[in-house]
Amino acid sequence: MSEPSYEELKARVAELEKKGPIRRTGSLEFRVGEKGGVSVYGLGRFPVTLYYEQWVRLLDASPDLRKFLEENKAEGKLKLKEK
Repeated sequence: MSEPSYEELKARVAELEKKGPIRRTGSLEFRVGEKGGVSVYGLGRFPVTLYYEQWVRLLDASPDLRKFLEENKAEGKLKLKEK
């Protein structure tokens, strides 16, 4: 099979650009790394990785974090995803 020509590649790129970005399902995935860190995939471009004790501290602070987010959302300080 021969290599595609420049024009064929250019047409393929244009076709893919019309389809737009690949949509993710929004599901989260958890993994344990070699060094014992727990990573959460699916929140953004890169995973969020913390150690066990850090996850526990963060989860214990979740009511305070939720309150903080709502206060700053009301003040218009947060960047919100448009639907």
